[in-house]
Amino acid sequence: MLLPGTRLIGAPIMGLQTGTRLAITKLPVINPGDLKILAYEVDGPLLSERPAYIRIADVRELSDVGMIIDSNDEFVGISDVITLQKVIELDFHLIGLDVIDELKHKLGKVNGYNVDTDSFVIQQLTVKRSIIKSLSEPELLVHRSQIIEITDSTITVKAAAKKLEAIAKPNQMEYMNPFRSSVPQTNNKD
Repeated sequence: MLLPGTRLIGAPIMGLQTGTRLAITKLPVINPGDLKILAYEVDGPLLSERPAYIRIADVRELSDVGMIIDSNDEFVGISDVITLQKVIELDFHLIGLDVIDELKHKLGKVNGYNVDTDSFVIQQLTVKRSIIKSLSEPELLVHRSQIIEITDSTITVKAAAKKLEAIAKPNQMEYMNPFRSSVPQTNNKD
């Protein structure tokens, strides 16, 4: 199921052992290489380490009450998981990145995204258009398959309509229909 990324920020994290709220999610940790959410930074009074994170791999279920994990022991620090630490150190933030097409036309800025809750992979980006372009289209929805490149400051997507280069028309051979005469016939009733 696709959910807006904002629905997963501020979501309660419930402990299966105690049945109580252990923390809430703050910011996602997104791998820019594949747009997968690896973890969420969390906040709460029961945390023994700050900043603390909940890895998506440790979430048992995502339900109406929030994310469900086994216990408070699932929270990790920044240096507990090396792969997570490397992505956190990239300091990649998706919201606010400029979106351009492959022809270098600015399309707008990322102001949201939709997440597949089965894999926690970002499937769609919501792009807010500039003031002038927003008169006709306030937002664009960009599917992950349209993304060509992601850098620290921009996301490059496939152009909606590539510029058409001047294409020389091939020599068109004139075909003559043998059933039609090149000279129109007249109806003579003689």
